[in-house]
Amino acid sequence: MSNQKETRSKNRSRQPKSPEFKKFMGANWGARPTDGYERSEAVPFASARREKLGKQFAGIRLVIPAGALVTRNNDCDYRFRPHSAFAHLTGLGTDRQPNAVLVLDPATKDPADGETTHTATIYFRPRASRQSEEFYANARYGELWVGVRPSLEEFERMSGIHCEPLDTLPEALAKNAGEVDFALVATSDTETTDLVNQIRQKAGQDPESAAKLDEKLEEALSELRLRKDSWEIDQMRRAIAATKEGFEQAIRSFPRACAHFRGERVIEGAFGARARELGNGLGYDTIAASGEHAATLHWIVNDGVVRDGDVILMDAGVELDSLYTADITRTMPINGRFTPVQRRIYQAVLDAADAAFERANQPGCIFAEVHEAAMEVIAKRLDEWGFLPVSWEESLESNGQYHRRWMVHGTSHHLGLDVHDCAQARREMYTEAKLEPGMIFTIEPGLYFRKDDLAVPEEYRGISVRIEDDILVREDGSCERLSEGIARDTDAVEAWVQGLLG
Repeated sequence: MSNQKETRSKNRSRQPKSPEFKKFMGANWGARPTDGYERSEAVPFASARREKLGKQFAGIRLVIPAGALVTRNNDCDYRFRPHSAFAHLTGLGTDRQPNAVLVLDPATKDPADGETTHTATIYFRPRASRQSEEFYANARYGELWVGVRPSLEEFERMSGIHCEPLDTLPEALAKNAGEVDFALVATSDTETTDLVNQIRQKAGQDPESAAKLDEKLEEALSELRLRKDSWEIDQMRRAIAATKEGFEQAIRSFPRACAHFRGERVIEGAFGARARELGNGLGYDTIAASGEHAATLHWIVNDGVVRDGDVILMDAGVELDSLYTADITRTMPINGRFTPVQRRIYQAVLDAADAAFERANQPGCIFAEVHEAAMEVIAKRLDEWGFLPVSWEESLESNGQYHRRWMVHGTSHHLGLDVHDCAQARREMYTEAKLEPGMIFTIEPGLYFRKDDLAVPEEYRGISVRIEDDILVREDGSCERLSEGIARDTDAVEAWVQGLLG
């Protein structure tokens, strides 16, 4: 089914074509390694997730592609990362199978009789025979180029899901197309999307109704991830522990960063190296913003100098091989000591974070109320400092919001496979919903004073602070700060930095 280029670098490399060469390349190879294809610990959890999803789409064929390789430039691809819905429903992470497609076919028996609502099949491109030209000549999929891919049997063992060759997907999807509706994750693989839409068209299915079904599936997949199971929670704990190691490696790089003309990148690189050692890599581009750069909320250029006496705002997370990521922000003094103004700002943000956590810990808390609790503290403190044109009470009113000049972002978002997880969930299931056991979300208030902000005294300008923690709602409804072990209060942060700098 693939129309992508599979023969790469034709102008750089000319493969011999003689039958003798092909025969020589395919001969005298030993057995491939048999390890690395153990069944994933996530298999039973992924099966339960598919069952929950299937109950919402009885009688509908569900198509969830892993996604395709994406060209970075010329004949080089970006590192592959499967679509989060595919990873969630299969329990498979890392970069195992570009172009794979999970299909959930409606069961032939009535689900009311206790049968499963759907049967699952993964369609993927298994490894080619060593006697094939692909084995040695295909730079995108060939074994000598990108390593050994699993066989159908090996992939089936890992996933616990029946597997079929990718080239049989068109026929499988077309089966009974006039009798069954499709719901598709249409955003991850254009070829699969085009294939499904062609089948829909031939079957006479209404495009508008199909688009609504696709949207409903995207919503359901996001909402399925709102509450994490025990395996996911364990992965999040591991991701946070790895992220702490990354922060500590970054702190050790502070002296070298101060001596480098791009000190922020020294710090970014130190964290990134640890992330690759401990996991799949970064959950998102690291923010390593020193001094005035920290007032730019998504500062990922990281090309600035690092000065003794500045604070650096680091927003970073390690993504594990399972693709679950932490999301932590710490603001740290480069020399290990906050100045009085830095400490004052930091304490205000810390108080806002603690107030948000206390609100989350109350029974019946609505997700949006976590933000409101943090904003009350931020508004009060700005009022105390004389920065607001109105009282803090007036600023908190919907037609006020003056305090948002210094914190324009929200305080919380869900977290898991995506750093901003569950983003397609309906509002009533997200911001307007009660916190429930298994939910994992961030609390991340901040105060950002730009260098050119004439609305604040000069001593505040160029100082920004954000503190971000990852929060779990336990089974009893109480909240746990999963990142509690990463220093948070001013004295602890100073001791942490000083201890690592020696």
